Amino acid sequence: MLDNPTESYVTADGRTIGAVVMEMRGITLRFGGVEAIKDISFDVREGEIRAIIGPNGAGKSSMLNVISGFYHPQEGEVFYKGSKRPPMKPFQVARQGIARTFQNIALFEGMSVLDNVMTGRLNYMKTGFFSQAMWWGKAEDEETKNRAKAEEIIDFLEIQAIRKTPVGRLPYGLKKRVELARALAAEPQILLLDEPMAGMNVEEKEDMSRFILDVNDEFGTTIVLIEHDMGVVMDLSDRVVVMDYGKKIGDGTPDEVRNNQEVIDAYLGVSHD
Repeated sequence: MLDNPTESYVTADGRTIGAVVMEMRGITLRFGGVEAIKDISFDVREGEIRAIIGPNGAGKSSMLNVISGFYHPQEGEVFYKGSKRPPMKPFQVARQGIARTFQNIALFEGMSVLDNVMTGRLNYMKTGFFSQAMWWGKAEDEETKNRAKAEEIIDFLEIQAIRKTPVGRLPYGLKKRVELARALAAEPQILLLDEPMAGMNVEEKEDMSRFILDVNDEFGTTIVLIEHDMGVVMDLSDRVVVMDYGKKIGDGTPDEVRNNQEVIDAYLGVSHD
């Protein structure tokens, strides 16, 4: 790994990982007297798949909520593209090019797959309410372009057959894919995935893993991933941050992390040779 945050490097499989695009410096997050995150620092490089792992209650989702603007840390700073980021609301973070999925599926169950994906295009809808209601002029052009992008994402994730199906009728694995589609519709530069494989069977995990790699490869999207399946983490990730009780206990390549004795003792349990 490169120590210089402005340099790029090439992975063993020929992918290029760019300079640091986001940096968390000394993040501490408290809820009352409880410290969910304790003075954690790490960075995310452009184009990489960066995993955050740890046992339940380690503070992983809280860290993702800090990145996405849902939580504001009491101490520490978030740097994005070289500049310190002021406290922001989630919609402001989204406008910076950061999208996310959630640990618990957050879709509109009564709406079709296509309409759910279209909600990911809200930042690209600029015409006023009256024009949209009348659906004429710029509003019609805008709707056509956004719908075309939504259809492109639907094709990419191979969910064309269910595009008009209400989300509430779909099995769990497909709902997860629709949520990914909605996040991708925002055309994010950084995609935050909170346990995208949770509750899936082996086949569904294989499909989701393939799509995550395709998103990273074809769109060049930087991905920050929380996942409990260590096989998935070790196969997909370029670098891994390990948290335990709100502290960072490991940070490095998958090989470095799984051979870190503190990580083995706290989380992995055995060395994955």
